[in-house]
Amino acid sequence: MPACPICASSQTVKNGHIHNGKQRFKCHDCGRQFVEQPTKKVINQATRELIDRLLLERISLAGIARAAQVSEQWLQTYVNEKYASVPRSVQVTPKKREG
Repeated sequence: MPACPICASSQTVKNGHIHNGKQRFKCHDCGRQFVEQPTKKVINQATRELIDRLLLERISLAGIARAAQVSEQWLQTYVNEKYASVPRSVQVTPKKREG
């Protein structure tokens, strides 16, 4: 059995499979679930900039996910993070009234 990536314990057991059939393991000591050799896809900066431009075009998230070749779940998380970083207060300066 592989060692836990968090606590390095060798007390791991098989714990089912993930969506693509890879074996999932669970650590008895810390409870962490993990896959032995994950294939995490990193989204590069050029793709993120393309997504930012597409978000301004009023295209559906499903359409943007297809065009940028990212998962809809990742895209929704990315959009939520972008939305959370926008300041909530609006600065309005009143116009001077004549009269």
